[in-house]
Amino acid sequence: MQNKLQGLVGKSSGYVESLPAPVRERVAGLKGVQKEHSKLEAEFQEEVLALEKRFFAKFTPLYEKRSKIVNGQTEPSKEDVEAGRADEEEDEETKQAQAEVDKQADEATANMKGIPEFWLSAMKNSSLAETITDRDEEALKHLTDIRMEYLDRPGFRLIFEFAENDFFTNKQLTKTYYYQEENGYGGDFIYDHAEGDKIEWKAGKDLTVKVESKKQRNKNTKQTRVVKKTIPTPSFFDFFNPAKPPSDEDEDVDDDIEAKLELDYQLGEDIKEKLIPRAIDWFTGEALQFEQGFDDFDEDEFEDEDDEDDEDEDERDEDEDEEDEDEEDGSKPKQETAECKQS
Repeated sequence: MQNKLQGLVGKSSGYVESLPAPVRERVAGLKGVQKEHSKLEAEFQEEVLALEKRFFAKFTPLYEKRSKIVNGQTEPSKEDVEAGRADEEEDEETKQAQAEVDKQADEATANMKGIPEFWLSAMKNSSLAETITDRDEEALKHLTDIRMEYLDRPGFRLIFEFAENDFFTNKQLTKTYYYQEENGYGGDFIYDHAEGDKIEWKAGKDLTVKVESKKQRNKNTKQTRVVKKTIPTPSFFDFFNPAKPPSDEDEDVDDDIEAKLELDYQLGEDIKEKLIPRAIDWFTGEALQFEQGFDDFDEDEFEDEDDEDDEDEDERDEDEDEEDEDEEDGSKPKQETAECKQS
């Protein structure tokens, strides 16, 4: 259906062609005005990008400070700690729980550096959570930083920094998103394609596949052998091997490919626009409140609608039963309405 609709894009309904010549000329004139508008829209998007880059240069020192604190290379300043605690609302129960944790802390935890599993925890609270498997978590515990940089051409690069680990030799994994050179309708940048680094997996540690062993028996000799087969399995690290966009010659575009491309682009945008700028809020889970729009509500003010619906259905059933009894015995007076009985 989608392909059929796309085939109709740009085709005229015949209405404009049926208009008188003077009206068609005015329509053409409005198209000319619209072209001027489109030029300004493209100029607007270019200036927005320039502004983003200018402020990104201001954000970068803060990201570097965050990375040093997370990885135990430095401690936050007293001013930063006080500023961070200014917005905290801790009840007495929370304070007691924290005091108990501090009391039980042994020497090992007291000497703990940085914030362990910071990025893994932040990612599991974000839209990336659905892509992370239990096996992935062991590798992502070694993720020390996520950064981004703008390209000279329209696009951006995501940079994942890893400490030494048992899974791959890469110290850094990057994913680059490219936009088309020409702006789209409304002046927006249009996603073109993405490219990811090849992961140098250590022997037997590839998280994007699983090995299945199957025992086979020879019909003649009765000897057995074990055959191992490598099967692709979902993994967060598929993120670095994105699907290839269809070419212009491809008439039939696989819906599955389109869905994968759309998801891949959305994940990249989420990392760039949400995860990197507000990593601490994703780590604590506070970002979820604002993401879902439930930042300011009281659970006691709400109740399940299903229960109310069930009660309404029960009341209707009771009313129907009472009406049936009235019909069976016409000598009996009519029952009062439900509202009256409840008064």
